[in-house]
Amino acid sequence: MANAEKPQISRYRDRMDKCVSALKDEFSSLRTGRASAGLLDQVMVEAYGSKVPISQVGSVSVPEPRSITVSIWDKAVVIAVEKAIRNAGLGLNPVTEGQNLRIPVPPLTEERRRDLAKLAGKYAEQQKVAVRNVRRDAMDDLKKAEKDSVINQDDQKRMEVEVQKLTDDAVRRVDEALKTKEQEIMQV
Repeated sequence: MANAEKPQISRYRDRMDKCVSALKDEFSSLRTGRASAGLLDQVMVEAYGSKVPISQVGSVSVPEPRSITVSIWDKAVVIAVEKAIRNAGLGLNPVTEGQNLRIPVPPLTEERRRDLAKLAGKYAEQQKVAVRNVRRDAMDDLKKAEKDSVINQDDQKRMEVEVQKLTDDAVRRVDEALKTKEQEIMQV
């Protein structure tokens, strides 16, 4: 019996919570009509012989709703940061001013808004699948624990109901986050 311990519902709750927070992180990298420092979180810069996040070569700020500024600490990586932002597929064109980059955030077209809403839906669906995978793991662990006589059948059934409630709650939170993000994207 390799797994002779009683399954802990809190472990599965934590894993489902991580799925929801991962979705929110993915959503922060999606471009909406207004500027956000999180927009550049996924951008990796080729600097110092490896790829590093933009936050490790400069500070990102949002001085106004339609622009982002990046103050780069090392003059040698300014061009690499500019190139990384251009090639990130965000539709942004930085303007270099010494060691600072000013990045105007253009308004989104209706077609681009629809594409971003579809992408947000895809991210949400991936996280729903991840939540359901956690549920499947939990159910398997509960069945194994009951089979190995670690818990009785009544505890197994009670815990299965609890896991299903956790799953329903996590899926609901994913749907709410998606709805909020879609409204944010479609807002002109």
